[in-house]
Amino acid sequence: MLERTTNIEAYAPQNIGAGGDRSVGLDLMAEEIFIRRLGRFGEISSEESGIIGSGEAKIILDPIDGSDNMLTHFPYYGASIAYRVDDKPVIGIVCNFANGDIFIKDKNQFLQGKLHSAHFRPVLKHHTSKIGIFEKAALHPKLTTELINNHLKYRAPGAVALSLAYAHYANYMIFLGKMRSYDLEAGLFMCEDLYMYKDETHIVISKDKDVFEKIKTIILK
Repeated sequence: MLERTTNIEAYAPQNIGAGGDRSVGLDLMAEEIFIRRLGRFGEISSEESGIIGSGEAKIILDPIDGSDNMLTHFPYYGASIAYRVDDKPVIGIVCNFANGDIFIKDKNQFLQGKLHSAHFRPVLKHHTSKIGIFEKAALHPKLTTELINNHLKYRAPGAVALSLAYAHYANYMIFLGKMRSYDLEAGLFMCEDLYMYKDETHIVISKDKDVFEKIKTIILK
């Protein structure tokens, strides 16, 4: 009975979080763990509870990126952490809890490893990519049709921070919609060496200049 009660609480809807989405119990449980571990490093700005603590450095936190995927047991959800000093990101960490992938970037290197492993390797661009990532694609049917007409295949997995972390492996990455630092801060930091366009409602990223220019033209026309 205790286990069943815990599961119900974990998946039960909670209040609307600082990011504007309704939290569930697992969001708040994850946030509590991160606060305990990270609070001594600076002020935390979390998608669930907003500003927590204080300090010269700032931590931008999404405790569970892809909460709907998690609730559906779709294996594409994790956490996003950006560490800012002097108003600039200096460390980004994005983790996929479903498969254990973890990405870590600082000013010197960008690495990928697995949770509970000490082995990391550099993140390299995959030049044989066949598909792109289009987050929130279902909200933009005209654009998806144009991408298909231009032979630009895509997937819409539903976790923006993770999709940014995987952008070096994809043909391109698109996100259209509300820009929230919780979703974007760490992932955009990881994409600094890729071709990137960003404004208040559009993000287009690709490692290939021709693909980048083609998609930007489609999106912005």
